[in-house]
Order: sequence, then structure tokens, then C-alpha cells
Amino acid sequence: MKKIFKLDELDCANCGAKMENAIRKIKGVNSVNVNFMAQKMTVDADDELFDSIMEQAVKICRKIEPDCEIIM
Repeated sequence: MKKIFKLDELDCANCGAKMENAIRKIKGVNSVNVNFMAQKMTVDADDELFDSIMEQAVKICRKIEPDCEIIM
């Protein structure tokens, strides 16, 4: 399943890259792309694990950029 999410309050391109690298390591993630300029994140992951993957992604994003919110 591939979904695009809006990122609210992503203030740093470097933080976006850190999020992308960390989310890519989650089991079941096929690909992830964080576009700082568009403030969007594209996640392609296993359908059965998608909700679990997104829960982990939210935690990762908050840890790296506390003000950033993934709009689902």
C-alpha cells in the first residue's frame, strides 16, 4: 500500500532526512520519501503491517522533530 501524508511543522530538511532513514528501517517498509519543500511524506509498505508501521513512524517523527505532525 502506498500513501501520501502531509507533514505539519517540519522545520528542517536534515530532520526530514533523519526521519526518512529511520522509517526506512521499519520491518515491512518498501520505500519512504520525505519531501521537505512540499511538506509531504510518501510511504510504501506492506498492507497487513501498515497501521503498525505508521504508529512507529509517528513516534520516530516526534522524537526527531517534536513539533512535526503527520496528518493522516
